[in-house]
Amino acid sequence: MSTIRNHVQLIGNVGQEPTITNLESGKKVARFSLATNEYYKDSKGEKQTDTNWHTVVAWGKTAEIVEKYVEKGKEVGITGKLKTRTYTTDDGNQRFVTEVVADEILLLGSKNDK
Repeated sequence: MSTIRNHVQLIGNVGQEPTITNLESGKKVARFSLATNEYYKDSKGEKQTDTNWHTVVAWGKTAEIVEKYVEKGKEVGITGKLKTRTYTTDDGNQRFVTEVVADEILLLGSKNDK
């Protein structure tokens, strides 16, 4: 039962080129935004789209896959968990950020997608 606690699955399109960082420890981390869309009909029967943006963080081997294969516009599937962290801005304000920490990434679409 513990495997379904804090479990996230998303399918969406990459919003910008992933940022890859090589840490001093030798670990690699990848960050990118992911857009997910929900479609519905409004009261007039017109199709509407609701887009949500997610920040995705991948570590280690998953980050290497992101670096090699993921690019802006690519459709991907992500499984992982939500992680919230805090930081203090230069002007002293505390900010909270919620990110999806990806355990697995699934490359969707055809091989020829650009």
